[in-house]
Amino acid sequence: MKILVIHQYYLGEQAPGGSRFNEMARLWTEAGHQVTVIAGTIDYTSGRSAARYAGRWITREREGEVSVLRCYTPSTYANSYVGRAWAFFGFSLSSSWAAARCPRPDVIIATSPPLVTALPGFVASRLRWRRVPWIFEIRDLWPESAVTTGVLSATSPVTRLLYLLERWACRSADRVNVLTPAFREDLLKRGLAGSEKIVFVPNGADSDVFSPGPRDNAVRRALGWGNRVVALYAGAHGRANALSQLVATAELLATRGDVLIACVGDGPERKQLEEQVRRKHLTNIAFYGAQPKDRMPDFVNAADIGLAVLQNNVTFRTVYPNKVFDYMACARPVVLAIDGVARSLVCEQARAGVFAEAENPSAIAGALIRLADDPEARAEMGRNGRRWVLDNATRPVLATRYLRIMHELTNGRAAASNTVEAE
Repeated sequence: MKILVIHQYYLGEQAPGGSRFNEMARLWTEAGHQVTVIAGTIDYTSGRSAARYAGRWITREREGEVSVLRCYTPSTYANSYVGRAWAFFGFSLSSSWAAARCPRPDVIIATSPPLVTALPGFVASRLRWRRVPWIFEIRDLWPESAVTTGVLSATSPVTRLLYLLERWACRSADRVNVLTPAFREDLLKRGLAGSEKIVFVPNGADSDVFSPGPRDNAVRRALGWGNRVVALYAGAHGRANALSQLVATAELLATRGDVLIACVGDGPERKQLEEQVRRKHLTNIAFYGAQPKDRMPDFVNAADIGLAVLQNNVTFRTVYPNKVFDYMACARPVVLAIDGVARSLVCEQARAGVFAEAENPSAIAGALIRLADDPEARAEMGRNGRRWVLDNATRPVLATRYLRIMHELTNGRAAASNTVEAE
């Protein structure tokens, strides 16, 4: 089967960030399928582009057996929200150009955000004499997330246009994949898609790469963490993440010299957060920047607790953060400052963590103290989380589930019945 994936944020080799489709693409090619990815040239965590893409409209690359077309994305991405919008527009043009010239696939996946990936998805589906089925994937509800975080006004012309684009994408796609059950309920409630069109392939973890390892490893020794109880936040440093709540939490824990909050990642808020820490003279929170992908399992294993936080926003009650699956796969308990479906999964179904109200530093500090003072509870929650991931959310299981959906859409025309791993 020939699979075309359109994903602006598809990671480069060893780049930090969410690697869902990097792992899916690798597993699909190992199962005998041909995978082409149309991606952007900007690293979404840093907002920068590699020098090799300068002045080029389309750059063809090979990552293992996966063919990647890196499409021009304006460098304004990291400048401002207006600059980011211009970058999305530029990518929609360059990726549509690439989609129109790709060899005809058997099936297409366009994953959002950004919402504009629906445009090249539709182009690739229609610009051939024989229509190609396509899947619109929703990793986050847009533009709703932008409205509820204050990036966009609910009544602006741009927001109205984006809601129309969302509705059009859901109605024109052959399937809509949602990453959480709450997304499904939202689409049904708003009449964007019928239940027969919506499918569910959630996030998960690479349980071979993210697996339990020694706490006293090279990362812990290099960073001088010693015997401190380390709570790791790994992820983006943007407005939606509201990491100032972790700075405030560290301030409340200033007398607990045995607890350290370690933040790994990058984003537009990072410099401001580091300045807050310097101004408050805090020594129990540290920022380590973005790390290579292959180093992240050691960071998680060097930590004692995984932290997942977002803005206290009703929209975020619908999301599963990627990072919690990696924490659980490494048998690390989670302090979760996100309500809704994530709380249900981590704290109730998996019994792998402790909930704290979002943007409530006192609650987060209390949850950290509870786990810091109870190593047996940490160990039990860690075991529970690892078990849940192995039973429900390994990449091979999810990659196979996605393949079955694609085979159904192609009506068996793509003869391959290859699966990644039997469920």
